[in-house]
Amino acid sequence: MPLSLRPPAPKPCESCPYRREAPAGIWASEEYEKLRHYDADTPNQPTRVFQCHQADIDSDAGRICAGWAGCHEGEHLLALRLAVVNGHINAATYKTVVDYESPVPLFSAGAEAAAHGQAGIDTPTEEARRMISKISRMRRDLR
Repeated sequence: MPLSLRPPAPKPCESCPYRREAPAGIWASEEYEKLRHYDADTPNQPTRVFQCHQADIDSDAGRICAGWAGCHEGEHLLALRLAVVNGHINAATYKTVVDYESPVPLFSAGAEAAAHGQAGIDTPTEEARRMISKISRMRRDLR
């Protein structure tokens, strides 16, 4: 994880797996599956902050996913708490995530977002294929 994750974008990306209007099937099944784990009780959640899929995940340009911030109650996210303790984010970024409200509709839980996304993997729409192509051009780690 980068040493200094940037706060979430003002609104979730058009391909954000948490975004209700994002087409299904953009991401691999295992990427959608990760969303479900953040719905668990705090001690049972993943310890890694969920980052925006628009950037290379392990680059220094990492940003906290706006959909993740908007879908989950930040003060209950184990990964967010640990990121402060470990110095991956500062107190201001923590507060930004906790206070974040999405200007676009999001799924109410990671499991709901995952179910939507996984349902379209085998039959992505033209819009989903367009977004897959766009993301593949933007991210060096997917080339």
